[in-house]
Amino acid sequence: QVQVVESGGGLVQPGGSLSLSCVVSGGIFSDFGMAWYRKAPIKSREWVASVTRGGMTYYANSVKGRFTISRENAKNSVLLQMSSLKPEDTAVYYCNRLPGEPSFDPWGQGTQVTVAS
Repeated sequence: QVQVVESGGGLVQPGGSLSLSCVVSGGIFSDFGMAWYRKAPIKSREWVASVTRGGMTYYANSVKGRFTISRENAKNSVLLQMSSLKPEDTAVYYCNRLPGEPSFDPWGQGTQVTVAS
């Protein structure tokens, strides 16, 4: 069974930066396109960014130019570097497979990102 563990969240001031990490175990990581998602209170979970098996990256308009997704196949991990953070980026961040592909089940516990002064 594939397991996903996210880490790296925390409290940061507006304009600050954070780097999130997601480690996947129990599967052949290089076979998977990966994505980051986030869920803010009273909102539905939303897609943030994707990286394909071949390394192509895609971003939601709300984070384009501020977030960078990357993958390290040797470490079975996918990273999300976040800069110029805004209060509206506050959410629990999760990683999983690409939108439209069967998700790893269960999802990981996520990592909380709070942007506040």
